[in-house]
Amino acid sequence: MDLGIAGRRAIVCAASKGLGKACALALAREGVAVTITARGRDLLEAAAEEIRRETGATVTTAVGDIATEEGRAAALAACPEPDILVNNAGGPPPGDFRDWERDHWIRAVEANMLAPIFLIKATVDGMIGRRFGRIVNVTSAAVKAPIPILGLSNGARAGLTGFVAGLSRQTVRHNVTINNLLPGPFETDRLRTTMEGGAKANNRSLDEEMAARRADNPSGRFGDPAEFGAACAFLCSAHAGFMTGQNVLLDGGAYAGTL
Repeated sequence: MDLGIAGRRAIVCAASKGLGKACALALAREGVAVTITARGRDLLEAAAEEIRRETGATVTTAVGDIATEEGRAAALAACPEPDILVNNAGGPPPGDFRDWERDHWIRAVEANMLAPIFLIKATVDGMIGRRFGRIVNVTSAAVKAPIPILGLSNGARAGLTGFVAGLSRQTVRHNVTINNLLPGPFETDRLRTTMEGGAKANNRSLDEEMAARRADNPSGRFGDPAEFGAACAFLCSAHAGFMTGQNVLLDGGAYAGTL
């Protein structure tokens, strides 16, 4: 299927590896000129070169922490008028809420709620004026089924979800959609970090813990980041203009609810 977005411009946040990189690669394969951001220059430049080599697309880099004003300014300077915005940021660390102080909560909210909102604010009116815009927020399956040790993420991402639910109904008449992609367990560095705590609690190796978690998933495996990138590319496509304000769960069937 031709997604109808060749020649469009995109900002993809936190795209030097993992799910962000997978989203950038999928968009680049569709002929989108992508600007990718990350905090580390070397890994970011390596990702950009890999995407260029695989797709032939134009790939621009913007080094900076997207959770800061400076990081967002760098991304917008590199791509002032994006047609597509993929909001993404590393999740806050797991733990017990009793150990978290105000600063922990502020950092989580800044990265996983406020940063996406500020980038939407900076780009959505331009999209409306051009009569095309696709905004995808990478959140978490924990929005649907909160994970006890990820309280910081549960709270911050739920706040973003509520904000998007209201705004997305105002922009869709201008062909600007805003949707959320909710990843479950995908084979990423973030997953391994999260599972280290479980491995210790269960007195087994990380590999054993991950094997057990694969077996527990209805699919019998973890997700491939390429699958996530493909879903993101479709939400950004010309064919997804009637889909807005949705929370699209990709978790191999782990969430057992009907809604």
